[in-house]
Amino acid sequence: MSIYNMMMPKKKYKLIDLEVLERAAECLRTLAHPHRLRMVQMLLNKEHAVGALAEACEIRSHMASEHLRMMKDRGLLNSRREGRCTYYRIEDPGLASIIDCVERRYGAQKKS
Repeated sequence: MSIYNMMMPKKKYKLIDLEVLERAAECLRTLAHPHRLRMVQMLLNKEHAVGALAEACEIRSHMASEHLRMMKDRGLLNSRREGRCTYYRIEDPGLASIIDCVERRYGAQKKS
């Protein structure tokens, strides 16, 4: 018996369908940017205008808008206009679990 077989649990478990995992990978690829992760972290607390998100990420508003557009196009965010301002909010509640995982794993680490 190989060491791999010895390490595998005896209990059977259901694997997630590969098509579903492809959608999950697409979501993770979309989030795999520090600015987008910071924006999602902020948006989990309340909706924000583009300018506030840009300032928190230390980037220009047009760049923040591009990140936000990408996440909105993937169904992760939603937006509303109020005058000249666009406010973003979380559309996919599953993002809270992803950010929680990031915070638990990396939140306590200091900047290098």
